[in-house]
Amino acid sequence: MPEENRNIIRLNLDGKEFIFIGTAHVSRNSVEQVKEVIESERPDAVCIELDEQRYQTIIDCDKWKNTDIIKIIKEKKSTLLLVNLILSSFQKRIAKQFGINAGQEMIQGIESAKTTGANLVLADRNIQTTFSRIWHGVRFWGKIRLIAGIIFSIFNTEEITEEDLEKLKSQDMLDSILNDLTATFPDLKRPLVDERDQYLAQKIKEAPGNKVVAVLGAAHIPGIKEEIYKDHDLPALSQLPPSSRVPIIIGWAIPILILALIAYTFISNPDAGVQQSINWVLWTGSFAALGSALAFGHPLSILTAFIVAPLTTLHPLLAAGWFAGLVQAYIRRPSVREFENLSEDIFSLKGFWNNKITRILLIVTLANMGATVGTMMGGADVVRLFINNL
Repeated sequence: MPEENRNIIRLNLDGKEFIFIGTAHVSRNSVEQVKEVIESERPDAVCIELDEQRYQTIIDCDKWKNTDIIKIIKEKKSTLLLVNLILSSFQKRIAKQFGINAGQEMIQGIESAKTTGANLVLADRNIQTTFSRIWHGVRFWGKIRLIAGIIFSIFNTEEITEEDLEKLKSQDMLDSILNDLTATFPDLKRPLVDERDQYLAQKIKEAPGNKVVAVLGAAHIPGIKEEIYKDHDLPALSQLPPSSRVPIIIGWAIPILILALIAYTFISNPDAGVQQSINWVLWTGSFAALGSALAFGHPLSILTAFIVAPLTTLHPLLAAGWFAGLVQAYIRRPSVREFENLSEDIFSLKGFWNNKITRILLIVTLANMGATVGTMMGGADVVRLFINNL
């Protein structure tokens, strides 16, 4: 294969020709290559690494203007949105460095499919399904490390060269990246990479016509080359993680145990029972308020987190961050301008903190994390005082 086509993979299966274009999502060369390949090959179908939700985001430029942040909090999607924004900020920051749009190669794939009359196939799995399966597979401390790592990625202002971007499309570099990912968060690789490789491979294989071009992030090419020869169950790969009774049981058992210990201590030693109650309020309220404060929440948002945390931590279906975020949203409701500037503000730490939308999302996430830590500390303190008064 010529050097200039090293990112293009061709294979034949069941009488169909498949052409994979391995791209870097922020590379100008990838955009030009996608246009050249599709318009010269004139395939029957063009598959792009997008799901319906991300596709609609691309074609509907006014989507952010119609976003209801309060609805997002009530539907418990604030952390999902926050993670999605932060993950996209790195790509957009690099793309801005080179004067292109992040994901421009996917947009080019859409436009070239229309130009050539090819069927457009949205080949990726729903992003919410992927995040749900990732979140379900990571344990508590893994979740904290993951969120912390993602948030701290905003601090990364390192610039890379166009040559570095092209290296990202080499097999050796990709193997290194995936190995690092697996070593740091071993539970992430299956839902984030392996399952999506299977889903993408099946969608590409089922694309109409005898010649199919697939525009894919280069990291998926090695896996898809193997998975396309197998049959995969798309409904199974699209299922949300099954609800386990264990978290529900634990979620109710811990509050019941804490309340029982406090009640018993009250009966045997009222002073100790009062101390237990005070400690519980201080531990849970203080850490939830600290989380809201770290996100530079409004004083009333911080106070709300402190007040509601001792109660919400005793109810598995409630969370302090939701209340703190709602208060923040009502007091400093985002304007249309905030949504319009969101794509620019996520480029920098200052913009991320100043934008009212990301501020609300951070408050929800950090207050919830703080309340969880406070529950552990406060629960241990309740047990300690209970044992001391036996």
